[in-house]
Amino acid sequence: MKNVITVLMVDDHALVRQGVRAFLEAFDDVSVVAEASSGEEAVALAERHQPNVVLMDLLLPAMDGVEATRQVKHVSPATQVVVLTSHAQDEHIFPALRAGALSYVLKTLTPQALLETVRLAARGEATLHPRVAARVIRETFGPKEVTPNAFTELTKRELEILKLIAAGDTNAAIARRLEIGEKTVKGHVSNVLSKLRVTDRTQAAVFAWREGVVRKSNQEE
Repeated sequence: MKNVITVLMVDDHALVRQGVRAFLEAFDDVSVVAEASSGEEAVALAERHQPNVVLMDLLLPAMDGVEATRQVKHVSPATQVVVLTSHAQDEHIFPALRAGALSYVLKTLTPQALLETVRLAARGEATLHPRVAARVIRETFGPKEVTPNAFTELTKRELEILKLIAAGDTNAAIARRLEIGEKTVKGHVSNVLSKLRVTDRTQAAVFAWREGVVRKSNQEE
């Protein structure tokens, strides 16, 4: 009897979920056991079903796909996460892979390529979109930046955000202080984490204090 690959589909667009589900379930070796429209729901369903593969969108309401990936791998370590997204920027790629995603593919791929990606993931084999693979190779084998350059990469606004992260402010508090939208803050935070090559706010705060970023920014005010 053929082993059936169990899949959890995570996307906040019902039409996307339904389309992917209808295609995958046309094959007798794949079963979509659940659908989630948010990161929190994805983690709960992953813990309940322990699927072989999770197809994870990144831009989700509340908990984003990167954090959802991290938590899915915590509650279901054997589950392989395949990022299925429209975004191939560094600020999305590297946090997702560091969070534990096995594969990173774009929604422009063909249905047959998606099926093969799921089958490979179930065997623990990674699939990367060519553009993503090129970025990973450059990051892995290209010239390495020294740590101080990570600081100089930050824009003035990102430096403000880093300073407030180091002070322990939440996204909501930062938004109020800087009089910008919380969604805008979230985007800046993602950029900061990517540029500093860290995976979470705690590591960013540690970097800020260790490298004197907070003191430097204070002196410039």
